[in-house]
Amino acid sequence: MARPHVMVVPYPVLGHVIPLMEFSLLLAKQGIKVTFVNTKDNHERIMSAFSSGNDVSSQICLVWISDGLESSEDRKKPGKSSEAILKVLPEKVEELIECINGSESEKITCVLADQSIGWALDIAEKKGIRRAAFCPASAAQLVLGLNIPKLIHNGIIDQDGTPMKKQVIQLAPTMPSVSTEKLVWLCVGNKTIHKHIFQLMLQNTKSIQKAEWLLCNSTYELESATFSMAPEIKPIGPLLSSNHSAGNFWPQDLTCLKWLDQQSPCSVIYVAFGSFTTFSPSQFQELCLGLELSNRPFLCVVQPDITQGSKNAYPEGFLERVVDRGRMVGWTSQQKILSHPSVACFISHCGWNSTVESVCNGIPILCWPYIADQFLNRSYICDVWKVGLGLEPDGSGMITQGEIRSKIQQLLNDEQFKARVKDLKEKVQIGTGQGGLSNNNLDSFISWIKT
Repeated sequence: MARPHVMVVPYPVLGHVIPLMEFSLLLAKQGIKVTFVNTKDNHERIMSAFSSGNDVSSQICLVWISDGLESSEDRKKPGKSSEAILKVLPEKVEELIECINGSESEKITCVLADQSIGWALDIAEKKGIRRAAFCPASAAQLVLGLNIPKLIHNGIIDQDGTPMKKQVIQLAPTMPSVSTEKLVWLCVGNKTIHKHIFQLMLQNTKSIQKAEWLLCNSTYELESATFSMAPEIKPIGPLLSSNHSAGNFWPQDLTCLKWLDQQSPCSVIYVAFGSFTTFSPSQFQELCLGLELSNRPFLCVVQPDITQGSKNAYPEGFLERVVDRGRMVGWTSQQKILSHPSVACFISHCGWNSTVESVCNGIPILCWPYIADQFLNRSYICDVWKVGLGLEPDGSGMITQGEIRSKIQQLLNDEQFKARVKDLKEKVQIGTGQGGLSNNNLDSFISWIKT
């Protein structure tokens, strides 16, 4: 009997690729063959990152398909990338399935698809292949998407996803709240793109019905109200980045770990904003000056394009003034940073991966959301779990250096934040440990794949 063969299809951005690759490695360890499908651009980035060390390709089969886009710049444009995801990738995935099943003895027995690309589930159903959907974000975000028809029926949004009025909505008590101005499809690109993403999410509510499993990179201990509201969603996480560096798109600078070793326990402010966040030059300078005013050691991840291509991004003399207590790096292992004993808090964009990594390491968070589900995650952090504070913009939309300094002091001078996040960390460990719900769900899913 041929061993089970799972094709994994992520939404082609870093925050979606990482947890699905971690999931794939877990499946591979159970003797399951995994074919992981990336776009060519992402595949090349990952292979380049692995060239200096760990090679995931020895455990899973990494393949690529074309997205039809000509440059990395096009891939950063929400309109171009979403069009490719809707119109080009489905055909390429279907061709790949046909190629594999027509030539290999170990045919694809299950498609494990990112829930945000429901068309992959449609293709699997058409091919008679078993189907599982995976949500790399919070269960609350998934439930919000699944409730789009209800939001329309209740007059909260119209047929195009536009809010009927500004209000804060909460699907159930103790679930996170979100302003209708910050609904996920309204936080990327322009109005045309908003409608495009909304229609994709609306279609996904139908495609997900074809999945035999609906899995989520979360745990009951983090989102008990949400999982109680939607018991069909099975938590199997958090799936944290391992030492395999799975899914990283850029080579990592690990020299900062030695620098962290030299710092006092619980003293360093860690700053990172994921792979999509960009700042105006003036906002980036406010961030730098706020870190300087904190009078604390800090480690800040600064990607080349974070300041929208500005050549002179830093305030004049800043790097010289903070040379003894500040470290700026291009990319590093976030999991290793957050688990380091010298880290005191995390200034974050509130992506779900970053959020759960921080919680699982007992690190309180200063929230600076940028796009998509990050505003909903901020509500979890600040309002539900109470393990962090939000950075608030001034009247002009700027988060000032004074606000940054003030919130750092407030967060680190209140021991209750540290106590609450430590308690939450311990609860999550129960859920992911032997006999925990996430662990049991994962075991059940693996058994299903093998039958």
